[in-house]
Formats: sequence, C-alpha cells, structure tokens
Amino acid sequence: MTEQTPSSRPFAVVTGGSSGIGLELARQLLQRGHDVLVCAEDAELDAARDQLRAEQGAAPVVVESFHADLTTATGVGALVAAVAATGRPVDVLALNAGVANGGPFLETPIEGDVALIDLNITAVVRLAKALLPAMVARGEGRVLITSSSAATQPGPWYATYAASKAFDLSFAEAIRHELKGTGVTVTALMPGPTDTEFFERAGMEGTGAGKGPKDDPAKVAAAGLDALFDGKDEVTASMAAKSQAASAAVLPETANAAMQGALTKPRD
Repeated sequence: MTEQTPSSRPFAVVTGGSSGIGLELARQLLQRGHDVLVCAEDAELDAARDQLRAEQGAAPVVVESFHADLTTATGVGALVAAVAATGRPVDVLALNAGVANGGPFLETPIEGDVALIDLNITAVVRLAKALLPAMVARGEGRVLITSSSAATQPGPWYATYAASKAFDLSFAEAIRHELKGTGVTVTALMPGPTDTEFFERAGMEGTGAGKGPKDDPAKVAAAGLDALFDGKDEVTASMAAKSQAASAAVLPETANAAMQGALTKPRD
C-alpha cells in the first residue's frame, strides 16, 4: 500500500476489487462518501486503484490497494494485518472475491476446485471471523457477502461454484441472525449473469449463460449497496436472477438442477 493523507470519512474494505462487481462496489462506495481499500491478487489491481483515484480528481479521498492471495491463510492474515495497520475501524466490509470452475466435475482439476473452495468459502469465513468482532465491539458496521443466483439451485457443470455460493448465502443469513441487536448488519448480494470476466475466467464462454444476456456490473453493485445501507438481508440483483430464485423456490431439486444445467452445460 502507498500512504495517503489520513481521513475522517468512513472506511470500506472490498475484496475482489480489481474488476467487475468488486470494482463497481469500490467506485460507488467512494461516491457514497467512503474511503476504500481494495484487495485482489491479480495484476489489474493497481491499475484499478489508479483509475479510482483519477476519477476522484482533487477530492480528499483515500483509495488504497493491497495484493493478497486469499486462497491461503497467509494471504488472509496479510490483508487483516493491512487493515489493522490503517488504524481505522471498518465501516463496510464487502466480501466479494470469488471464482468459478466450469466444466464436468469429473474433468475439472482438483486443484482448481480446492482453490475455489478456499476463496469462495474459507476466505469469507476467515475474514468475517477476523474483522467482525471489532465491528460488534463498536456497535456499528455493515457486511456485504457476494453470493449468486446460482446459490438457489444445484449447479451442474460448475458444481463447486454453485455449492460455494449456497454456502455464502446460508452463512450470511445465519450470522445476520446471530448479530441482531449488535448494530452490525449482514447482506447477501445475489447477482445473475453479469457482464464481467467471470465466464472467460471460468472457461464458460460457450455455455448458454455465457452467451446470453448479462447485467451491468454497475447496476448490480448499486442494488447491493442500496440493500446494504437499507439493512436488508439479501438482494437479488436482476429480473433474470429473481425469476431463477422464484423457480427454485417451487420446483424439486432435480428440476432445479436440470434448469440450471441447461444454461451451464458446455456446448460445442
């Protein structure tokens, strides 16, 4: 991180902040009056930080970046230490970093599946465990956990991803209940297919979902932050995602799996 002038503005931490929904969350948190620390592993992160700084012009805001591999306990610990080193309370914690691993489960490399679980699940739990106690002690804070509309149905052809997002949704709802009355809220963001690098990185460009219509990440982020600051438990961020969630609520799991599998099955 590079040191900038101390600020009295509220402070937000965003994981997966180098592109896509995470970058939009960081941008819109800045617009809503927060300083931001964005975290990611990839080389795009510093360029994203510089872009965010440039967009603020001469405004007295703080935008920091921190590189960390959140699939490891060491990387999570380094981010927690970096947050502590700011000396600032975390007002908003956006646990957004995540990956998908597309393809038949029997063919996807186990290393990719385990790394997905480490990032989408384990890192979320580690960061929540490390950073929530200080929020509760202050009696103030907001947590946004990026789940997915995929959480509402079994996900053939990206089985570990859909299962990980089901975990994130359940985890968010459970700790939200535990934290009632503490001044800390937890909100689950459930995007549908979104116009990001998701499908390319997951090797799913040729699927029905990869080729179909996608939501604007700026609109998804705005829906998530509106829900976060309204103290809502969750938000389904598009009509397509709402339709998927509604179908999932009434169909048997076999039908849900078939419905989602039709969109995620690799095509020639």
